[in-house]
Amino acid sequence: MCFKVFNIFFAFAFLSLSIYGQDSTVYFKTNITVINGAERFNEYENILREEKVAVVANQSSVINDSLHLVDFLIEKEINILRVFSPEHGFRGKADAGAHIKDQRDAKTGLKLISLYGKSKKPSYDHLADVNVVVLDLQDVGVRFYTYISTMHYVMTACAEMKIKVVVLDRPNPNGFYVDGPILDPEFQSFVGMHKVPIVHGMTIGEYAKMINSEGWLENGVKCDLTVVPCLNYDHNDYYKLGIKPSPNLPNSASVFLYPSLALFEGTVVSVGRGTETPFQIIGHPNIKEGDLEFTPQSFPGAKSPKLMGQKCTGYHLKSFGESTLPKRKQLYLFWLLTMYKEINTEETSFFLSNGFFDRLAGTDKLRKQIESSLKEDEIRASWQEGLIEFKKIRSKYLLYADFE
Repeated sequence: MCFKVFNIFFAFAFLSLSIYGQDSTVYFKTNITVINGAERFNEYENILREEKVAVVANQSSVINDSLHLVDFLIEKEINILRVFSPEHGFRGKADAGAHIKDQRDAKTGLKLISLYGKSKKPSYDHLADVNVVVLDLQDVGVRFYTYISTMHYVMTACAEMKIKVVVLDRPNPNGFYVDGPILDPEFQSFVGMHKVPIVHGMTIGEYAKMINSEGWLENGVKCDLTVVPCLNYDHNDYYKLGIKPSPNLPNSASVFLYPSLALFEGTVVSVGRGTETPFQIIGHPNIKEGDLEFTPQSFPGAKSPKLMGQKCTGYHLKSFGESTLPKRKQLYLFWLLTMYKEINTEETSFFLSNGFFDRLAGTDKLRKQIESSLKEDEIRASWQEGLIEFKKIRSKYLLYADFE
């Protein structure tokens, strides 16, 4: 069985080249061409001038890939009272899921309030003296990437306290398609808060407009929202990030692979956390044949990775992820279905017992479909009705030309 699985991986790689042609290069629209919302200071200066401002930001909140937004606003003499940070912290070095404590920024002396610690929603005291909250985060367009959940709670708190929110938009590197099962509210959590598919195909600014206008914030409240759009971007673009959005998404291959591979986080399979190639490889000790071996170790951003210290056999996916996969413009279930057949036995349960896979999928149907040996086209067909309805909602809030 193991040797057959190994051959299937490489047979499919060859088939992909045949389908998509020998030139599988993805041609990026560079971030030199695109002007992010944060860089369009003239569009939001008047909103901030003479106001008391809080900023929601992390290491991706930079202008021209170098100057941090907070430093830039201080230079422009904007009165910043404090900074809120999402998962991974203000400087983006914390592990995924690690609770982060409040602290002070060594460079500016500003108080840093964690929105991924004891509280995920700003409190009354955090906002009592604030007039405007500016949010600038580099999202990757995936429902379980938690920056949009942080934005949800920030917008809710600001709506309740009648504080203006300004979202500085950034391109979505996975904004060229929509796919996956729609969230079942029964499985709502911080890794899935809204009835959207796994890949929603919206920038963070478009997403903010949607959850605000559709009444998806807590108790249906609506905030005073301004979105500062990007220039020279649309949803047909392949966009290369100039700075990694979180510790374990270091390059474009990992960003393209993330929507499909992150589902493995709810299984016993390693996606390369604790190696130099996170979200570019997959493996497990029970796989006997593969094209690489790796042993997860404690790394910055992955201090205690899954299967730490255990030798795993698995597969390199980087080349496929940075070329063929984005051209498919859909979630890729082949690895998930194949690894389940390879690993799941009476001795080893493929899915973790904590139910995390269902929370990531936003439903228990996908797990049950895999356990029932449904084929990929059958699974994909079960999503279509929900995707059609979501696309109708999505279309109302797009700020940029849509993908064809």
